[in-house]
Amino acid sequence: MPLYEHVFISRQDLSGAQAEGLVEHFGQVIADNGGSMVESEYWGLKTMAYKINKNRKGHYAFMKTNSNAGAIQEMERLMRLHEDVMRIMTIKVDNHKEGPSVQMQKREERGERRERRD
Repeated sequence: MPLYEHVFISRQDLSGAQAEGLVEHFGQVIADNGGSMVESEYWGLKTMAYKINKNRKGHYAFMKTNSNAGAIQEMERLMRLHEDVMRIMTIKVDNHKEGPSVQMQKREERGERRERRD
């Protein structure tokens, strides 16, 4: 089955538990349609670069799934209809990277930055 990664942003006025509940809800949608959720991460409440629907912040969540295209289409359809979800992004990947995502790693673990070119 194809592998996918999803990131979605939910409204800032939700609690952290409600935002994490959305991850579980959409993971269940994938499972009901024949797929499986490999891993999920809740990235927390973050400030966005620009306002979306009059919101300056949003709860970010990340999911790794293993499912067919029909399950992904159904999940995206339900995300677009859900009033608490502001943005979604789904990417098809060749393989899932092991360990936490870059957002969850500590700054020390990320490695050195390149030197600035002035």
